[in-house]
Amino acid sequence: MIRTHQAGALRRDDVGATVVLTGWVATRRDHGGVTFLDLRDASGVVQVVSRDLPDVHALRNEWCIKVTGEVGARKEGNENPDLSTGHIEVVATAVEVLSESETPPFPIHGSEPIDSGVDETTRWRYRYLDLRRTGPASALRTRAKIVSVIRRVMERHEFVDVETPYLTRSTPEGARDFLVPVRLQPGHWYALPQSPQLFKQLLMVAGLERYYQIARCFRDEDFRADRTPEFTQLDIEMSFLDEEDVFALTEELFAELWRDVLGVELPTPFPRITYWESMRRYGSDKPDLRFELELVDLTEHMQGTEFRVFQAEHVGAVVVPGGAGYTRKELDGWQEWARSRGAKGIAWLLVPDPATGDGGSELRGSITKLEAERLTSLPAAAGAAPGDAILFAAGPRRTTLELLGALRNAVARQRGLVREEEWRFLWVVDAPMFEPVSSDNPAVAEGAVAGWTAVHHPFTAPTEAYAATFHDDPEHALARAYDVVGNGMELGGGSIRIHQREMQQRVFDVIGLTRDEAQSKFGFLLEAFNYGPPPHGGIAFGLDRLAATLAGTDAIREVMAFPKASSGGDPLTGAPTPVTERQRKEAGIDVRPEL
Repeated sequence: MIRTHQAGALRRDDVGATVVLTGWVATRRDHGGVTFLDLRDASGVVQVVSRDLPDVHALRNEWCIKVTGEVGARKEGNENPDLSTGHIEVVATAVEVLSESETPPFPIHGSEPIDSGVDETTRWRYRYLDLRRTGPASALRTRAKIVSVIRRVMERHEFVDVETPYLTRSTPEGARDFLVPVRLQPGHWYALPQSPQLFKQLLMVAGLERYYQIARCFRDEDFRADRTPEFTQLDIEMSFLDEEDVFALTEELFAELWRDVLGVELPTPFPRITYWESMRRYGSDKPDLRFELELVDLTEHMQGTEFRVFQAEHVGAVVVPGGAGYTRKELDGWQEWARSRGAKGIAWLLVPDPATGDGGSELRGSITKLEAERLTSLPAAAGAAPGDAILFAAGPRRTTLELLGALRNAVARQRGLVREEEWRFLWVVDAPMFEPVSSDNPAVAEGAVAGWTAVHHPFTAPTEAYAATFHDDPEHALARAYDVVGNGMELGGGSIRIHQREMQQRVFDVIGLTRDEAQSKFGFLLEAFNYGPPPHGGIAFGLDRLAATLAGTDAIREVMAFPKASSGGDPLTGAPTPVTERQRKEAGIDVRPEL
């Protein structure tokens, strides 16, 4: 190494030592014959003082330099308690320029947070400069620490780290595959894996029993702010297990991560809730438990009403504590919010509080044409107290619950009800095994079921209650699937897998995969099931989401070294780009093979 110490590691104990430091000029301040430099390297920042080195005046921000000097104590009153090196400084005896820098496209300050207000595309375009800042660099270091903890826990439990192929065959897993042409077999294509799902199941058939992998995955999805075409997941599979084994391992891993990264002790075991109970109480399969608002089901209360708004499959509400003080502008804002989500709007009712005068002296709202008896009994039916507001939604059960769930979250944020410092985890279990696929034939009634698709994936086992009947009753069948949710975010999901060939074929039958199609796409898996497959299951965690959560950011791109933009493109390299005619011909892109 051409340096003797890291800049950010110097302390009072180093006073009097001669050191050689390297790094970048963060700032330069000239005070008469004395120049002060803030020298930054990966470990932090230290102040360098030059009293008789004329070349120092030529230095500019982000020049890469080497400094030789002696560590001295700062004078009393000149200490900087905000810096770990704030009690010392380095008096330079020599400064060497290692390389010069142009003026950066945005300011680079060592203490900048992750989100500094700089245009995102510019940050990704110059990501190598963005990562010089403390916040973005710290996010990557947090990610590295997470991976270290993961490997420690996995090795403690004797899991085997196995790499599975990146070049494989296309299989339906819910999203489009990225395809790779095969030069030596014109017209044939590999697919990049959406997950290692089938390979990890085959490793269980192989008898490895405990597998894990920090796996790169690829999905050609429509552009979304919280998705990227390539992502990383922690992938786990075990043999001879049930759900309790997965829960225990996950809770141990999370407890160790939160303890080592954040210094937070998580209470375990995590509570559990079924999918439909979660939808009924919170309007979401990933509920945020840091506030108490629960949805109110008023469907029975509105049974037989002549008020058309509430003549629906489901009528529900969110009670807003203290919401009777809403202004008309605020109430109109909720209407706009609902319409922005594709709903027609929401109804509202203000419950007066005689003690404060909030809400007036009588019930007011957009539903006053409701039958008088129903109207006056509504506050009690909804559990609303004087001074509260009740926000209603009505319509098909699933979509209404989802709208109310989003409303619950929005109300909690608006009213400051979220306990931001808390960490609340839970398991959501027993999700539906299948969901209907509506017909796109205009001659068929709107919403008619044309078929079924797997909610999780087609390799998920049914619950014991539906093991014999899911083929005949796909609408009500429940799966042995589970998601771990933290503070309203799904951090991981998995299931107990099917390990019997006959049951796997029955699932393929439900989703409309013919025997020939199943053999063509999954013949290798079905064949493996002929050779004593063990009961098995597992879970996968989005490592990007997990790292973002622990790094304190909502944006997964912040914990990726070189992220794609929300458009799917790479601002740094300009990818994707067209290929030349020669490349197309060489790769056989335009060849149509005989099928």
